[in-house]
Amino acid sequence: MPELSRRRALTAAAVLAGTAGALPALAPAAAAAGHHDSRETFDEVYKGRRIQGRPTAGAGHHHHGAGYAVFVDGVELHVMRNADGTWISVVSHYDPVPTPRAAARAAVDELQGAPLLPFPAN
Repeated sequence: MPELSRRRALTAAAVLAGTAGALPALAPAAAAAGHHDSRETFDEVYKGRRIQGRPTAGAGHHHHGAGYAVFVDGVELHVMRNADGTWISVVSHYDPVPTPRAAARAAVDELQGAPLLPFPAN
Protein backbone atom coordinates (compact mmCIF):
# COMPACT_ATOMS: atom_id res chain seq x y z
CA MET A 1 0.00 0.00 0.00
CA PRO A 2 1.42 3.40 -0.93
CA GLU A 3 2.49 5.73 1.81
CA LEU A 4 0.12 8.57 2.62
CA SER A 5 1.65 11.75 1.25
CA ARG A 6 0.76 15.25 2.27
CA ARG A 7 -0.85 15.83 -1.15
CA ARG A 8 -3.11 12.75 -0.81
CA ALA A 9 -4.06 13.69 2.75
CA LEU A 10 -5.01 17.23 1.70
CA THR A 11 -6.94 15.93 -1.32
CA ALA A 12 -8.87 13.48 0.84
CA ALA A 13 -9.61 16.20 3.40
CA ALA A 14 -10.84 18.56 0.66
CA VAL A 15 -13.13 15.89 -0.78
CA LEU A 16 -14.59 15.08 2.63
CA ALA A 17 -15.10 18.75 3.46
CA GLY A 18 -16.77 19.38 0.12
CA THR A 19 -19.09 16.41 0.55
CA ALA A 20 -20.02 17.40 4.08
CA GLY A 21 -20.70 20.97 2.95
CA ALA A 22 -22.96 19.84 0.10
CA LEU A 23 -25.18 17.59 2.20
CA PRO A 24 -26.92 20.38 4.17
CA ALA A 25 -27.56 22.24 0.91
CA LEU A 26 -29.23 19.17 -0.60
CA ALA A 27 -31.28 18.28 2.44
CA PRO A 28 -33.86 21.11 2.14
CA ALA A 29 -34.52 20.28 -1.53
CA ALA A 30 -34.96 16.60 -0.75
CA ALA A 31 -37.19 17.37 2.21
CA ALA A 32 -39.32 19.74 0.14
CA ALA A 33 -39.65 17.16 -2.62
CA GLY A 34 -40.68 14.50 -0.12
CA HIS A 35 -43.17 16.80 1.59
CA HIS A 36 -45.67 16.51 -1.25
CA ASP A 37 -47.43 13.22 -1.87
CA SER A 38 -46.70 12.52 -5.53
CA ARG A 39 -48.90 9.40 -5.40
CA GLU A 40 -52.16 11.30 -4.97
CA THR A 41 -54.85 11.17 -7.63
CA PHE A 42 -56.02 14.48 -9.02
CA ASP A 43 -58.65 15.63 -11.52
CA GLU A 44 -59.17 19.35 -11.95
CA VAL A 45 -59.63 22.12 -14.47
CA TYR A 46 -56.61 24.41 -14.60
CA LYS A 47 -56.78 27.51 -16.81
CA GLY A 48 -59.61 25.92 -18.79
CA ARG A 49 -57.75 22.64 -19.37
CA ARG A 50 -58.63 19.36 -17.68
CA ILE A 51 -55.61 17.86 -15.96
CA GLN A 52 -55.64 14.42 -14.38
CA GLY A 53 -53.10 12.23 -12.67
CA ARG A 54 -53.15 8.84 -11.07
CA PRO A 55 -50.82 6.06 -9.99
CA THR A 56 -50.63 3.17 -12.43
CA ALA A 57 -50.29 -0.50 -11.56
CA GLY A 58 -47.37 -1.08 -13.92
CA ALA A 59 -44.84 1.28 -15.37
CA GLY A 60 -45.69 0.19 -18.94
CA HIS A 61 -43.89 1.87 -21.79
CA HIS A 62 -43.74 5.14 -19.83
CA HIS A 63 -41.40 3.65 -17.25
CA HIS A 64 -39.77 6.99 -16.39
CA GLY A 65 -42.99 8.15 -14.76
CA ALA A 66 -42.38 5.77 -11.86
CA GLY A 67 -45.83 4.22 -12.22
CA TYR A 68 -47.71 7.50 -12.54
CA ALA A 69 -49.83 8.75 -15.46
CA VAL A 70 -50.68 12.40 -16.16
CA PHE A 71 -53.19 13.64 -18.75
CA VAL A 72 -54.00 17.05 -20.23
CA ASP A 73 -57.41 17.11 -21.92
CA GLY A 74 -57.30 13.30 -22.13
CA VAL A 75 -53.89 13.15 -23.84
CA GLU A 76 -51.11 11.55 -21.84
CA LEU A 77 -48.37 13.92 -20.75
CA HIS A 78 -45.07 12.05 -20.56
CA VAL A 79 -43.63 12.69 -17.07
CA MET A 80 -40.45 11.55 -15.41
CA ARG A 81 -39.37 11.52 -11.79
CA ASN A 82 -35.85 12.77 -11.14
CA ALA A 83 -33.45 11.23 -8.65
CA ASP A 84 -34.04 14.11 -6.21
CA GLY A 85 -37.81 13.43 -6.18
CA THR A 86 -38.79 16.31 -8.46
CA TRP A 87 -40.82 15.81 -11.64
CA ILE A 88 -40.42 17.02 -15.22
CA SER A 89 -42.52 16.58 -18.33
CA VAL A 90 -41.83 16.42 -22.03
CA VAL A 91 -43.31 19.93 -22.30
CA SER A 92 -41.44 21.59 -19.41
CA HIS A 93 -38.34 19.43 -19.37
CA TYR A 94 -35.97 22.01 -17.88
CA ASP A 95 -38.21 23.18 -15.07
CA PRO A 96 -38.43 20.53 -12.31
CA VAL A 97 -41.44 20.73 -10.00
CA PRO A 98 -42.31 18.92 -6.75
CA THR A 99 -45.37 16.90 -7.89
CA PRO A 100 -46.99 15.42 -11.00
CA ARG A 101 -49.87 17.90 -10.52
CA ALA A 102 -47.37 20.76 -10.68
CA ALA A 103 -45.88 19.19 -13.83
CA ALA A 104 -49.34 19.13 -15.45
CA ARG A 105 -49.93 22.77 -14.50
CA ALA A 106 -46.51 23.79 -15.82
CA ALA A 107 -47.29 22.01 -19.10
CA VAL A 108 -50.60 23.88 -19.42
CA ASP A 109 -48.77 27.16 -18.77
CA GLU A 110 -46.15 26.31 -21.39
CA LEU A 111 -48.69 25.15 -23.99
CA GLN A 112 -50.46 28.55 -23.84
CA GLY A 113 -53.68 27.08 -25.24
CA ALA A 114 -52.06 24.82 -27.85
CA PRO A 115 -53.18 21.19 -27.83
CA LEU A 116 -50.91 18.57 -26.30
CA LEU A 117 -49.88 16.12 -29.01
CA PRO A 118 -49.38 12.45 -28.09
CA PHE A 119 -45.78 11.53 -27.31
CA PRO A 120 -44.64 8.75 -29.65
CA ALA A 121 -43.67 5.55 -27.81
CA ASN A 122 -40.71 3.70 -29.24
